[in-house]
Amino acid sequence: MELKFEVATRIARPVHEVFAAVADPAELSAYFTTGGAVGRLETGAMVQWAFAEFPETFPVEVVEVVQDDRIVLRWAASEGASEVGDPAVDAGYLTTVTMTFQPLDDGARTLVRIAEDGWRQTPAGLRASYGNCMGWSQMLSALKAHVEYGINLRDGAYR
Repeated sequence: MELKFEVATRIARPVHEVFAAVADPAELSAYFTTGGAVGRLETGAMVQWAFAEFPETFPVEVVEVVQDDRIVLRWAASEGASEVGDPAVDAGYLTTVTMTFQPLDDGARTLVRIAEDGWRQTPAGLRASYGNCMGWSQMLSALKAHVEYGINLRDGAYR
């Protein structure tokens, strides 16, 4: 069985605004990468993401960016994290994250989908995929709250 997932949500803002909240490191740091994001998501870039609940920084390879449509990333499969706050362990391979942005309702809303695949078919790979599924689901909720209401759902949630 291939280890992969997809999560999605609808956001009551135009696709351009939602896409910018993900691609712009200052915006992303305001609700998701609360330890800071360095580098704009642009095709071919290598950016750095940090999260307040983890001590390390995560390098993220930006494979493809199609403005207001799609972002494809690759980053280390972290199979060692078993609980929130545990340090992630680089398992020596990469997973692929694909984010898509679809305008809805004559452009007034956006459907965002995030899919991730590429884990090894092992118990550790399965645990890591579940952890990332939870993380991307939380990211979508935080993105919605940030873009629609200007609040950071992650503030104080993990420390």
